Amino acid sequence: MTVIYRLLTEDDTSAFCHKVSDALAKGWVLHGPPTYAFDAARGVMRCGQAVTKEISAAYTADMKLGEQ
Repeated sequence: MTVIYRLLTEDDTSAFCHKVSDALAKGWVLHGPPTYAFDAARGVMRCGQAVTKEISAAYTADMKLGEQ
């Protein structure tokens, strides 16, 4: 088994929650707590959440992680 990693990011809106919920529904697992930061250039809060997933394929750098 191979473990792959993604960092989901989005503005602090319901879109972020939907992005994380979609990943969880597809078998991704939360990895650590969410993170928040202020984007001063845009004047908005940004959210991030790391997720991991075990896959049977070998990792390659050209993998589209969201499609795994």
